Amino acid sequence: MPTKILSVDDENDLELLLTQYFRRKIRKGEYEFSFAHNGLEALTMLLKNKDYDIILSDINMPEMDGLTLLTKINEMQNPALKCIMVSAYGDMGNIRQAMNNGAFDFATKPIDLDDLSLTIEKAIEQIRYIKTMQQEHSQLESIKGDLAIAREIQQAILPRIFPPFPENAEQLDIAALMNAAKDVGGDFYDFFRIDDQRIGFVVADVSGKGVPAAIFMAVSRTLIRATGVRGVSPAECISYSNELLAQESANSMFVTAFYGIYNLTTGQVTYTNAGHNPPYLMKADGTILQLPFSSDLVVGAIDDFKYSEETLQLEHGDTLLLYTDGVTEAINSGDEEFGEQRLQAVLAQLTSNSSQDIIERIKACVSDFAGEAEQSDDITLLAIKRL
Repeated sequence: MPTKILSVDDENDLELLLTQYFRRKIRKGEYEFSFAHNGLEALTMLLKNKDYDIILSDINMPEMDGLTLLTKINEMQNPALKCIMVSAYGDMGNIRQAMNNGAFDFATKPIDLDDLSLTIEKAIEQIRYIKTMQQEHSQLESIKGDLAIAREIQQAILPRIFPPFPENAEQLDIAALMNAAKDVGGDFYDFFRIDDQRIGFVVADVSGKGVPAAIFMAVSRTLIRATGVRGVSPAECISYSNELLAQESANSMFVTAFYGIYNLTTGQVTYTNAGHNPPYLMKADGTILQLPFSSDLVVGAIDDFKYSEETLQLEHGDTLLLYTDGVTEAINSGDEEFGEQRLQAVLAQLTSNSSQDIIERIKACVSDFAGEAEQSDDITLLAIKRL
């Protein structure tokens, strides 16, 4: 694209002078000149054609002078449009005012065309830089918009209606949330009905952050859910999911996951913990117990790994709390972690609370602890209470 230059001067011989001096660049398509004879005519041309790059304007002109034209150009708020002002050598007061008002550079009459050529080239370099920045800004805005949509999609695929199983509202109280550290996250939770007596539930944390983690999260969540609804055991579900994810994993990504099946009638939970944080069992009598650490591998790291499973009993009034390390590893401005002890202290005060209240109180405590510190990791919580 040629550099478009609008020359504004009431002296007609300047048009011939410029077209003659820059004839080679004009012939090669590098420069394209237009001419106006006063500021008013130039302003009319600018309003009709907004793709001019350089305004080469005299200061002293009839109808509208160069300083007024410069003011009007500034009102257009186009940083890629550069003004080079021209005036007599003795008119330094006006030239100084033009520079203070945002002119890119100036030239004095009689014009030294070699010097003017260098000034135009310098302006072109600035224009190219600004246009590159504007293009990159537009691309970033587009990406930002895409990420906002991706966040909405990601949130939409997670269950958000509570209570999720109203027909079992007298037996089961379940609540969950996922708060991503970036526009999109790698954590997820899910729960789904397997049959009349069994509910599947999962909390997981994908390695990494941002878009790659979000994509891997969507794949992992879909795979675990699609396998779990078939009614297979937690060990079978995670083993099968691991085999597929390990074969397709890019950049050595993996996911920690806790998948359990809750029996509505008996209160028994059968579960597999694939490298995830051990959940807490909040007993109705106020006791807080952390489940044993699992020796099973994370999902997606090594295929053909056979996972184990365990069982636990939820008595009436007991709550099982699952979480990701974004809770315990939340840091404050002093670089301290929230930690397991603070989490346990919070839980000890909430054993009689509803699942939704437990989730909200933990989130509030973590937020108060972190203060102004930036959230460094996704925060996900899921609570299941036997009524």
